[in-house]
Amino acid sequence: MTLPPLLFAALMWFIGTAAIVWLDSRPRATFGLSLKLAGMAAIAATALVWFKADDATLGGAYTAFAAAIVIWGWHEMSFLMGAVAGPNHAECPPDAAGWQRFKAATATVIHHELAIAATALVLFGVTWGQPNQAAPLTFLLLFVLRLSAKFNLYLGVPNLSDEVFPEHLAYLKSYFRKARCNALFPFSIVLGSGITAWAWMASQAAPVGSGASASGALLAGLAALGVIEHLFLVLPLRDAKMWQWASSSSTKAAKAAVVRIKAGEFE
Repeated sequence: MTLPPLLFAALMWFIGTAAIVWLDSRPRATFGLSLKLAGMAAIAATALVWFKADDATLGGAYTAFAAAIVIWGWHEMSFLMGAVAGPNHAECPPDAAGWQRFKAATATVIHHELAIAATALVLFGVTWGQPNQAAPLTFLLLFVLRLSAKFNLYLGVPNLSDEVFPEHLAYLKSYFRKARCNALFPFSIVLGSGITAWAWMASQAAPVGSGASASGALLAGLAALGVIEHLFLVLPLRDAKMWQWASSSSTKAAKAAVVRIKAGEFE
């Protein structure tokens, strides 16, 4: 009974990533409408999470998981389309180092990270004390994976994929480092693998066919995808090529959405 949730997690990841790639590759004049519609979908999804909070069935787990993905997709669209990022839109000063570089880098994305953190608190708030925790845990997992990916890019990895950054976010790549690896990366892999194992064991320990079992398997599948996405940061492979079919144009800006839709960014 654990295979269907794993497949569902992979399907939601695939559909969600493809949808964001396609929407972000369209003309910028369409971004406003896309964000409004996505925002309405996110509000509806949040209401659905609240409505299903006491639903501990299999269907409740799938519904809450899908709702969390919709909400996360809206946040990623707001970032990739340039609506919510941070107050700093300047490139990293060439001589910046240490705290100065970290402070400048944080200011490029802080508004978006705070918006995600606030949403996570809302999701935990509307499900507090209820049996169905699939939505807040899914959203929190995506947030953790996103932060991990961002810190690894900041510290340095071999594969930055910065050649496909959209023009309005091009300044961000100046804060990334290309390096053989960094000290955080092994811990990120261990953390992602540990979450995968924990969620899988929780799924196996729960009654077969229950919402708890499905929730564990869904989280395990998502965490495993996060580990794979992290590995793309160090492997000599361009995962952006995997999503070119979803882009509505062949321009550089059209491919931008693939950049950091990685485990955490839908990553």
